[in-house]
Amino acid sequence: MMKISKYIYVATVISLFSQFAHATGGGGGGSDQKERLGQLLYFDTNLSINKNQSCASCHTPPGFVDPMNVANPANSVVSLGSDITLNGGRNTPSAAYAAFSPFFHWNAVEGLYIGGQFWDGRAASLTEQAKGPFLNPVEMAMPSKKSVLERIASKYNDNYRLYKRLFDRVYGVDIVNASDSNNQVYIDAVYEMVADAIAAFEKTGEFNKFSSKFDYFLAGQTNLNDQELRGMALFNGKAQCNACHTSDPLVAPDGSVIPPLFTDFSYDNIGIPKSTNPLIANNPLDYGLGGRPDIAAKDPTGAELGKHKVMSLRNIAITPPYGHNGFFATLGEVVHFYNTRDVETWPVPEVGQNVNTDELGNLGLTPEEEADVVAFLMTLTDGFGPPLNNFAFPPFP
Repeated sequence: MMKISKYIYVATVISLFSQFAHATGGGGGGSDQKERLGQLLYFDTNLSINKNQSCASCHTPPGFVDPMNVANPANSVVSLGSDITLNGGRNTPSAAYAAFSPFFHWNAVEGLYIGGQFWDGRAASLTEQAKGPFLNPVEMAMPSKKSVLERIASKYNDNYRLYKRLFDRVYGVDIVNASDSNNQVYIDAVYEMVADAIAAFEKTGEFNKFSSKFDYFLAGQTNLNDQELRGMALFNGKAQCNACHTSDPLVAPDGSVIPPLFTDFSYDNIGIPKSTNPLIANNPLDYGLGGRPDIAAKDPTGAELGKHKVMSLRNIAITPPYGHNGFFATLGEVVHFYNTRDVETWPVPEVGQNVNTDELGNLGLTPEEEADVVAFLMTLTDGFGPPLNNFAFPPFP
């Protein structure tokens, strides 16, 4: 299966950064205030139908995933909604480093869809993604954009005064008047501001720390042990992980080095079986990218069916379960599946079309080599030390 070469990948990312780059949060003093506003909104449980769920409920630091899933990855594979009798159909992806994903687009050179947010890329940008959960009936379940604004502007909201001041300073908007408005164009515009502020917060160092042992190793400030070094060599060689989870540093438009993001932002069908977990076992087949009506209309041959986004491996050790449906509870299980999918007895893929047979399925790794790969992946967890400042924090798409 054709994948982006590291050279074309770097050129693509640089091009997108150049086209869409802007200073985080807008620049100047307003930047800090926009990020602060986004932080308040991100952690505000009032913005769900039962006032019990925020963005952070399913994207909690340090891994920015659902802590219930992490605590019980074998059974809790998807997130519960504000109405806890309802749940999503896919495992919650990490919000960490999501800001680096390019805008969703078709790469004509490689013949691949790249970027976007969610497992199927249906939100073109981080701002578009932030608009979704508030109104999703199995997530925060608010009935309308206006209802979200009303909760923000409510005097019963502990952040009421801060919201009023920050919306005025950052956007020049009276949030109380906006929440009282019946002008849908105005409501849409202010709702966009809500999402924009959350996206600004997600572009901060809180989500993008680059503080793992691997980062310290790259900076020459620590050493990897023998097993981790063997795992890194396998990751970039026999195990072929870097074919999709690119491990090369990138170069920003200003010439600064960006540490590896461990994704090429593409979409792939790795042959994960359909989940038998009671929460989602009865769901229809998940066709991923190819299941989107807009993509299906452009894809009469079904070349995108079964493909899901290649997520970053940063913090992978603390973000179980794994796969779009949470099929794997541990890193060891994932690595073993990649290694043996085609030579051991595994359940059939959920979607049989377009399964990647070139880069996984029969890697020939020994059990010791599988363990070495896992050891390397564990070096990608942030918090080894303070965030490093030996590179310029790059602009985002």
